[in-house]
Amino acid sequence: MKWVVTVLFTLFCLLQYRLWFGKNSVPDFMIMKKEVALQVTHNANLRQRNSLLKADIHDLKIGLEAAEERARNELGLIKQGETFYRILPTED
Repeated sequence: MKWVVTVLFTLFCLLQYRLWFGKNSVPDFMIMKKEVALQVTHNANLRQRNSLLKADIHDLKIGLEAAEERARNELGLIKQGETFYRILPTED
């Protein structure tokens, strides 16, 4: 009877060792849990960026106003007959 208790205790200790220090242990699980949380955040940011890009693409495909606005802001283009004014901030 004593040897059964000894074997069971030894088996319990081996399982505990594997649980805390072996492959796929509790510390490994905690590290992976943090990595998953970071990846979820990163994916959410990418999804938001993608939705903004899709909306921008949709606007560019549908109307000329978006293309005109983009040409004005990014390229500095003006329409024929318009006068371009640049207002520079004052330096103190």
